[in-house]
Amino acid sequence: MARGGGAWMAAAAVWWMAAGAGAMWLEIAPSGTKCVSEEIRSNVVVIGDYSVLYEHHHAHPTVAVKVTSPFGDIMHKKENVSMDQFAFTTAEAGNYLACFWVDGEDRGLVVKLNLDWKIGIAAKDWDSVAKKEKIEVKEANMRDVSEKTNARVTWLSVLSLSVCVAVSVLQLWHLQEYFRKKKLI
Repeated sequence: MARGGGAWMAAAAVWWMAAGAGAMWLEIAPSGTKCVSEEIRSNVVVIGDYSVLYEHHHAHPTVAVKVTSPFGDIMHKKENVSMDQFAFTTAEAGNYLACFWVDGEDRGLVVKLNLDWKIGIAAKDWDSVAKKEKIEVKEANMRDVSEKTNARVTWLSVLSLSVCVAVSVLQLWHLQEYFRKKKLI
């Protein structure tokens, strides 16, 4: 009894560790279809990257893929691809199904496919988030520099306008004095 309980605990631990990993390898027979399903709640982001492995250098096999929702809605469908990605946000909770089969000219080959299926927080691209935060910091710095430059340009414009008005007043005063001396006014 204790031995069976330990095996069950070990199996549960392995399943728990594997649940965090979304990547898997599929071997697709020439006339077969391989499907992967996942029970997913509604309003969850799902991203899947898949690529065909080339073991034979002379052949570049392609696959077809179809991802369907629990109610049969097609979320993603592609044919004759060797590498692609699908991404969607689930509309309803249930069992989402991704099926792959060999198509194209190389139907006689066994194809190996790498599928990286990410759900929820694992689907978030943290590198782009970090880049976006860096960009936002740079934007804030650039905005500060722009505001300081704008303030300096405004101050210089006011100063320039003041100098122009002062020079005009001095010119008027000088012309009045000149015409008075000449007795034209």
